[in-house]
Amino acid sequence: LSVGRVLEAVARAGLSDNTVVVFFSDNGGLCTLPNRVGPTCNLPLRSGKGWLYEGGIREPLIIRAPGVTRPGAVCDTPVVSTDFFPTLLELADLPLQPMLHADGISLLPLLEGASLPPRPLFWHYPHYHGSGWRPGAAVRDGRWKLIEFYDPPAIEVYDLAADPGERQNLAAAEPAVRDRLLQELQTWQQALGASLPHP
Repeated sequence: LSVGRVLEAVARAGLSDNTVVVFFSDNGGLCTLPNRVGPTCNLPLRSGKGWLYEGGIREPLIIRAPGVTRPGAVCDTPVVSTDFFPTLLELADLPLQPMLHADGISLLPLLEGASLPPRPLFWHYPHYHGSGWRPGAAVRDGRWKLIEFYDPPAIEVYDLAADPGERQNLAAAEPAVRDRLLQELQTWQQALGASLPHP
């Protein structure tokens, strides 16, 4: 309802052909609370708001860019919100600012119906959340995803193609995948100067 009102206001102002609309959430629905049941459910995905399981980080994204996107087009390439800044700069025909969006890329090729080279995606949440989340970080590379917890230390690995609900931790069964993903995550954290919890 509110999105419709915004779009109607844009149309009344005569700006529909010159306005990019991004519909997105920064997290999944709140479904876990320490002392009571949360108000939403993200099944079949695991957990929700404040967590790095898929229920907390996988959500719908709709982008309407006049003259670029096609109505009804669907893309299943995973992206992250840090991609929005370079995307909007490029859509506005402004120069990219690599030092300000080092962890994001322009999604313009996807909006035009092309593809992007495969890349790992990263999340860093090294503090506690009221939903019960404890400090950690995650990386997704293709079908594989690793979550590193800091308190207490633990590693979980999931094959999202076979197990989108993240029910079977494969960290012990897939040591080569675990070690590769952990190295990718730590290299990214070091490159961006990510803050880590003190031991």
